[in-house]
This record gives sequence, C-alpha cells and structure tokens, in this order.
Amino acid sequence: MHEIITLQFGQQANYIGTHYWNTQESYFTYAGQEDSPVNHDISFRAGIGANGDDTYTPRTLIYDLKGAFGTLRRENALYQLQQQEQPSQAGGWSGATIPLQLSPIAPSRYQQALDQGTEPPRLTTDTVRFWSDYNHLFYHPRSIVQLNEYELSSTLMPFEQWSSGEDLFASLDREHDLLDRDLRPFLEECDQLQGLQILTGIDDAWGGFAAKYLERVSDDLGKGCRWVFGLQDGKRTTRQRQTLQVANVAQSLNAINASASMHLPITSLPAPLPAYVSLDAESRWHTSALQAAVVESITLPTRLRRHEAGRASFDMLETTLSNEGNRRVAAAGLSVTEASDEAAGNVQTNGHHDARMMNGHANGVEDAPEDEVPQLDMDFFPDPAATSTGGRRTVNRRTHTFSGVTTLRDQPEPTDDSASIEAAYRDRMGEGPRTATYRSELLFPALSSYPPIFRFADKPFGVMTAVSTNTAVADRIRSIEGIARRAVGIVERESLCDGLVTMAEEYEEGWSDDEEYGED
Repeated sequence: MHEIITLQFGQQANYIGTHYWNTQESYFTYAGQEDSPVNHDISFRAGIGANGDDTYTPRTLIYDLKGAFGTLRRENALYQLQQQEQPSQAGGWSGATIPLQLSPIAPSRYQQALDQGTEPPRLTTDTVRFWSDYNHLFYHPRSIVQLNEYELSSTLMPFEQWSSGEDLFASLDREHDLLDRDLRPFLEECDQLQGLQILTGIDDAWGGFAAKYLERVSDDLGKGCRWVFGLQDGKRTTRQRQTLQVANVAQSLNAINASASMHLPITSLPAPLPAYVSLDAESRWHTSALQAAVVESITLPTRLRRHEAGRASFDMLETTLSNEGNRRVAAAGLSVTEASDEAAGNVQTNGHHDARMMNGHANGVEDAPEDEVPQLDMDFFPDPAATSTGGRRTVNRRTHTFSGVTTLRDQPEPTDDSASIEAAYRDRMGEGPRTATYRSELLFPALSSYPPIFRFADKPFGVMTAVSTNTAVADRIRSIEGIARRAVGIVERESLCDGLVTMAEEYEEGWSDDEEYGED
C-alpha cells in the first residue's frame, strides 16, 4: 500500500499540518463523483467509530506543548465511554476526591458551524487562536501527544534551547519508550511503509527533540525514507534571539543529517514575496498556509494512485536528488498561478503567458539545457546572511545545480511519446543536472480554512514547486557555520562546525566555478 506516516513537532508544524490534513480531506470523493487521483489509504488508516461505522483517520502523530491544542481533545466518545465503565483504573485511592479542572476553551464559531453542518463564517487572523480552530478532521486518540513538561509561550521555562528538546526527549523516552508507545502502533498497521515525513521546527527546542527522535527511529528501523521539513521563523527579531535561532539551526542540520534521508529547510517568510502574495507575518495561520502549499505540492506525487502518470515514491525522488545519499539537504521553491482556462489549456498570470509553468516538461525523460531547473517566485531555503551581521558573507557566484525535482499542478497533458512513460529521473552523465518532473491536473483547493493570502482567493490555483541540490545550499550551510562558530560552546564547537563543513563540501565536490568570486 506504500503508507506514509506523518510526524508533527511543535506549533508551526501543527499549523502547517492542519492545513495539510484539511487539504487531504478535501480530496475525498463520494458516490456519484469521479474517483480522486489521490490514494487515501496511503495517508489515512481505517477504523471503527463509537457507533460502529467505518472511519478514516490520518496516519499522524501530533506533538505539542501544554496549552497548544486549543479546543482539540485527545479523547473521543469511545474513549470516554471506556473511562466511565472502568473507574477503578483511576488508582488505588478509595477516599473522597475533589476533581480540579480548568474551564474548557470555548470552540470558535467556525468549529461550531462545522459541528452543526452549517456554512462556516469567514476566518480572520483575530478569530484563529490555535491551529485547532480551523481543523476539519477527527484524529485517533493515539495521534494526540501533549507534552506537559513545558507550557506554550511560557516566560519562566521557554522551550527555546536546542538542548532543552534533546533533554526532554531523553527523559520521556526513558520513562515511556516513545517509539513503542506512540509510533509502533502506526507502523504495525502498515503493509508496506513508504516512508516518514516529519514537520518540525529546527530553530528552537523542537529541533533537538526531533533529532533525538529520528536517531531512535534510525536505530530501531535501520535505513528508510525519512523526509524532514525543517521549519524556521523568518521574522526579524533581536540579535540575541536571532543568534540563538541560528545556533539551534546549526545543531539541527548537523544532528538530523545522520538520520534523515532528505532535509528541506523551509522558512516562514521567503524574501522577497511576489506581488500576488499578501500575508500577515505575525499570523501563524497565514505563514503556515504558504508553507503548507509547498510541502503538500512537493509530496503530492507520493500519494497519487498507481495508474496516475505523475505518481512517484519518496525513494524515486531521493534517487534523483541525493547523489546516493550524500546530498541530503535540498532547497525548495514555489510559484503559484491562477487556474488555467480548460479550453486554452495554459496558465495565465496578470494576463500574460507564464513560461515557467508551461516549459514542455512531461512525466518522463526529457533533454534540456542545464538551466532547465526552474527559478521560481519564492525561495524557501532560509538565508541567515540576509538578516544577520555575524555570518560569512555569501559569495557572488554562479549557482550550479546538481539535481532537481519539479512538481506541476494544473498543466495540460503532454502530447509527445514521453507522456506514456511513468515519471523517471534523467542523469545526463555530468552534462547537466539530474532532473525529474511530475505533472498532475489536481489543483490546490481553496478551502474555507485557508487564508486569502493570494490575490486569486476563493478559487483553486495552480502550483509549481522545485526541490534542488545546488551550490547555494553549500553557501548557506557555510554561513550558518560561521555564525554558529561564535554562538555555541567550546565543547561542541569543533565537532559541530566540522560536521557542517563536511556537509557543505558535498555540494562542491566534482565541480568548480571558473568564474571569479566576488563579495557582495
């Protein structure tokens, strides 16, 4: 079945995850409708509801801090019934008890409308308080994991230091064996696991937690496809906090590299933003929506049905990208366009033909020049040198691309013979980048839970994403290393910086730019 299990660590990850799962739910079709191109069994698990009906719930684990879940409850009706039938399991105390319970958080008008089956009101940045405020799905109780040791937005014990996440995982794992308690039940339900996809912050303590979690996964399961989307806050902040964030990122990159098969750092605010994007940088609901569009579209081929021409597996994508596992960190880009007219069969942006979205790619082998890997409107790979004064200055040199995977949504079917070839990678024996392109006519849906961050709001839109390994990745890793060298303690500095330098060298080996380097 090639199942995918999703792990979500932290606030931003769960804001993105909520958009992601709402989007997956929108792909379901019902009696009398055309079959969806998405194979729902890959991301959803079958179960039995409290009333005996068949149910589908996401194959996901959602980790967050105390106070972060809002109105989302771990217990469903069946779980409450079991508690009521077995009160003796509460403990050995036989005396009188006085329960202490905080007042529940009132559900939003949006959630109330969903529960009642009525038209929900339009969401705003003021009405979205938690990621659960715009959630459309029911999750299995095992999916909800609240970490009570830290509280959301606490000033007394902030969850910010990378080592805090590392220590928290070690403490919880000693007490509960997190993999056996949380992950293994989902693994045992899979017939043929395709891989894990992990959404996690890497510029705070969640980076340390995720790194140790993945280390345990690697020790227990061995090799496998594990795609990490490393989330970073792109807002400007104080120099002290920014230095801490970059130090956390450095440790995350170094530690996760040994356990992840691919790592895509994703900023919350790519700069500059194109004119058709308008979002509130202070709203996680807004920034996570933009990140969700790139994450969901990059991974779309892995969830398509077997007969779909644009289908791929994580393993196929890695074969194209990672240079036999040596280049695990990749850059992600995104362009968004209004949906094309069915008759015209092309994509229009501001009334002009968009050549980026109509470049003749097909699901199959193509011959094209090296600059074929598209330059998209938004670059999501965070650049610490753009907002820091302590890092190494990025050299002004031509970017060399080693490999790239492009996903196109809302594209006309190609008419050449390559349309019949299932998506495959192309290795031009050193003459150009190794590339693969996957095409689907499935648009990104415009849901009531999705904020109007694009000028064509309330209408499904076309998406083009690109994941690539290139020399710019090395430049940014070296920039992070330069800041971390002055920010981390002397004990871990040498091994950390040596690890980052080794990672960067993988994007320079076997290629050199004959052009002169020049500083900005």
